[in-house]
Amino acid sequence: MLTLYRKYRPQDFTEVVGQNYIKITLEQEIKTNKIAHAYLFCGPRAVGKTTLARVLAKSINCEKRKSDSADPCNACLSCKEITNGMALDIIEIDAASNTGVDNVRDNIIANVRVAPSRAKYKVFIIDEVHMLSVQAFNALLKVIEEPPADVIFILCTTEAHKVPTTIISRCQRFDFKRIGVNDVVKKLTYIIQAEKIKIDKEILEAIARHADGHMRDAESLLGQIIAIGGAKITQAEADLVIPRSDINEVMSLLEFLIKKDAAGGIRLINKLIDDGVDLKIFVKDLIEILRKLMLAKISPELVNKLSIELGETFELKINKIAQELTVEQTLKLLEKFIKVLSEIKVDFIQHLSLEMAIAEICASTATVRSSLGVSQSFMGGSKFNQPKSQPTAVKIEEKKSVETSEPVNFTYSQIQEKWNEVLAKVKQYNHSLSFILRVCQPRSLSGNQLCLAFKYRFHKDRVSEIAIKNIIEKVLHQVYGAPIMVEAIIDENLEVVLNKLMSDEPINLKKQPEPAQGEQGNMIDNLLKTFGGKVVS
Repeated sequence: MLTLYRKYRPQDFTEVVGQNYIKITLEQEIKTNKIAHAYLFCGPRAVGKTTLARVLAKSINCEKRKSDSADPCNACLSCKEITNGMALDIIEIDAASNTGVDNVRDNIIANVRVAPSRAKYKVFIIDEVHMLSVQAFNALLKVIEEPPADVIFILCTTEAHKVPTTIISRCQRFDFKRIGVNDVVKKLTYIIQAEKIKIDKEILEAIARHADGHMRDAESLLGQIIAIGGAKITQAEADLVIPRSDINEVMSLLEFLIKKDAAGGIRLINKLIDDGVDLKIFVKDLIEILRKLMLAKISPELVNKLSIELGETFELKINKIAQELTVEQTLKLLEKFIKVLSEIKVDFIQHLSLEMAIAEICASTATVRSSLGVSQSFMGGSKFNQPKSQPTAVKIEEKKSVETSEPVNFTYSQIQEKWNEVLAKVKQYNHSLSFILRVCQPRSLSGNQLCLAFKYRFHKDRVSEIAIKNIIEKVLHQVYGAPIMVEAIIDENLEVVLNKLMSDEPINLKKQPEPAQGEQGNMIDNLLKTFGGKVVS
């Protein structure tokens, strides 16, 4: 019994899946009778290189092909002989088994001198041509450069970089691509209809995703499933053959995050562990889906060109999730799970970092800022499902946080007195931010507006970011008991002195005395951390 990929091998250009620009170019050459003397088909395995080479050979030798069509008739004697592999003038050579110069001389050079026995063109299809030795390539070079008019070479390779440039320059090169999920599903659908087999589209999409763009792999996998299930394939039968895919679980986790259902997300992670899922691979899949969401939010064209293709069913789910997220939220999720991926490799409890990330993202207090540097309403904005009720205390705090016009009942000297406390509390939310604030100077207090002076623009720009500014203003509210707005300015003449952290002495915002030797060493270390420098001498 023939395997599916042999039984349903394309016999004309119409049946070839994908590779549209290659098909269009070859069809036009055939119609206009402008056939090249040598072709180089390069690209991944199982994407149609040898198949298209046979279709090309059949078309140019077809005895009854219509003048306005490039497809062979598949009915004449020449077409039948090529289809059955009996054509004497179509010579297929496996270069992996015939690497030496003697084989090239015996199988190619000697045959080139003999005119075609029946066909119009004698066609040499050399598969895995990159396996030829240097001497074999040298022997092949002259005959490819100036072959007889009735001889055509089609070289196929998965590693074009190993083919000498002298050979490539004498060929018309075509680069084959992996076949998209939707195109693979179309071919599989055609096969199951011809075989009169009932199978859900979701199963075909799962096969196509696992095949990763290789049509032969997809057809082989379908053949295994048919052998097990017979005329009607169930999901359970398909699962026996198809390697496990966690894309469904990735989608489920994203839905839990959108609903702010931390318990559901953590239960899902623990179920995956019980099922033996590799969490590193799961998080990588999650990052890939989030990347796809990011590209979709930026530009739909980027999704089509740069992201993985998952099939119609999952694309609909992704589109639905994309409607619930903004670009900023997607970026924060990406940032968080990229961090989780690095941590999960060293965690003594493998799933702890992932559980913590889920809990942090789903935290429901609207006004508290997380260590991500964003409001926890980041997962609870207008697009997300908010909790049905908020505690009264939270509502009051939220109201106060936006009443920026409330008068401030303290002086600039009081800002100085408690500045160390501000630095300590900021460090709890964002460690690097505390270093930045330690080299700034609280310049003035006007109403509820606190002016912070920085010597370097990148410090000022960092503090001016909305998320970072919100952390500072939140801490100021906690320390001083009133809403204080922050304004950052640049003073290039400012003398940078690290403020002490949690010292009992009041902060001297002016020039500090010369530090002792030990303090100087600590100051240098802190400066290096702040500015990203290193001691070179």
